[in-house]
Amino acid sequence: MKLQNQATRIRLFDVSSPQMRAFHMSWFAFFLCFFAWFGIAPLMKVVREEMALTKDQIGWCIIGSVAITVGARLFIGWFCDRVGPRIAYTWLLLLGSIPVIAIGFADSFESFLFFRVGIGVIGASFVITQYHTSLMFAPNCVGTANATSAGWGNMGGGVTQMIMPLLFGAVFVRLIGLAPEAGWRASMAVAGSLCALTGIAYFFLTQDTPDGSFKELRIRGLLPENKSGKGLFLEACNDHRVWALFVIYGACFGIELTINNVAALYFLDYFACFQEMDPVKAVSAAGLIAGLFGLMNLFARTLGGYFGDKFGMRWGLSGRVKWLFLVLFCEGLALMTFSQTNALAMAIPALIVFSLFVQMSEGATFSVVPFINKRALGSVSGIVGAGGNAGAVAAGFLFKMQTISWPTAFFVLGAIVTCCSFLSFTVNFSEAAESDAMTAINAARMQSLSTPEFINA
Repeated sequence: MKLQNQATRIRLFDVSSPQMRAFHMSWFAFFLCFFAWFGIAPLMKVVREEMALTKDQIGWCIIGSVAITVGARLFIGWFCDRVGPRIAYTWLLLLGSIPVIAIGFADSFESFLFFRVGIGVIGASFVITQYHTSLMFAPNCVGTANATSAGWGNMGGGVTQMIMPLLFGAVFVRLIGLAPEAGWRASMAVAGSLCALTGIAYFFLTQDTPDGSFKELRIRGLLPENKSGKGLFLEACNDHRVWALFVIYGACFGIELTINNVAALYFLDYFACFQEMDPVKAVSAAGLIAGLFGLMNLFARTLGGYFGDKFGMRWGLSGRVKWLFLVLFCEGLALMTFSQTNALAMAIPALIVFSLFVQMSEGATFSVVPFINKRALGSVSGIVGAGGNAGAVAAGFLFKMQTISWPTAFFVLGAIVTCCSFLSFTVNFSEAAESDAMTAINAARMQSLSTPEFINA
């Protein structure tokens, strides 16, 4: 699929062009999905006490919240290739809001786990976000666009650590007067309702590509028919680079998902100062600190994509891969350092530095993805995105083991990430691909210099 009128620059205050409407709607939709996906995580202390959950059961909740997303991301990439990102996002948000609201009706570990697994489906929103921005932006800035939209979306995982405890404690428990058992349920209902409303807005405010919808492009003969979707998925599966990036993304985004699930409980259980506080205040304070990890997405993932683009302009596609290796290697070292800090004054800055490298690694990964196979972009994005959740599932088993403390689990994960960074050198490109990418980048740069505004489709 060859698209015209892709944006060569990111104009944050433009809301009239289809390129920037897709950019803003995709990151905001992903933000709300992330907010709802991990909205229950900072409230788990309350849930744990109400339902008398064991460490093993909490571990299964951690695993369940990310396990189903592996299959969901594989499916949604294929689905985007068939119907386009606009329809895919609309259906995902509307259907995904149901288990977010329904978890408020859980009254046992089994029912809670069932809805926690169901909520994980909305994690597939990441693939649609990356797919949509990849269609809308030219090669000279697609890495930055992908990284920023995903990073601002991921920021929902940090904001929810801060907002949900306040919504629970300050609004529903203290202001309205609900019992804690009802307060966390009402908080999740708010998150689910916001997802549903955004799904409706996405349908009316966006289009699939700068040139129109997938349906229109197929009528004009500019896009293959739906029947080619299966072949494109198999084509992506047969590329070893896709699976290398699958593992690499598991070593960065998978770690972020794990931190979002366990950070608040980790600070509550392993730092004595929280155990001396009033329980409601302790939940809020731990949530605020845990939220710092996700708030780094405001700029950190963008940096990963930005420097991926810069390395690509200077050293070609291989430069993007070298940048990916560098930040992923540093991520592993930073995680091992964080695992060994037991004083809160040291743990907070260590968490922030670790978060910086995690999110830059994610941005660097998806500065490479758009160049693997343009014909099967949705399938490649889906497979690599699923790798993030597969990594989180694998990490979750460490945190449910009775014989391993959580600090030890973090250290082991850091060592694994460091080893995984060397897989980046298996992601290679032919001379023809390097030449084509450089030609496209130079053309986009020239267009950016000569065109003051977006060309509207």
